[in-house]
Amino acid sequence: MGAESRVRSGVPAADLGAEGWHKPWSGTNGGSCVEVKRLPDGSVAFRQSADPEGPALVYTRDEMISFLRGAKAGQADFLVA
Repeated sequence: MGAESRVRSGVPAADLGAEGWHKPWSGTNGGSCVEVKRLPDGSVAFRQSADPEGPALVYTRDEMISFLRGAKAGQADFLVA
């Protein structure tokens, strides 16, 4: 991607490169894992490991901070209740 292109949600994950993806939440779910990658501008990309060529969800650093604070405070518990 050129410097003039802004990375956004829905970009093909392959466009973000193959290196630097991590599986911090992998477990015993049959190999279907969420992978994350920190991008050069500080934003964070998420992709589905079962579809590494598929779309990536991209969040700004501030969005991630807000989400993580809320999750730690229990504000996302309804998603799995």
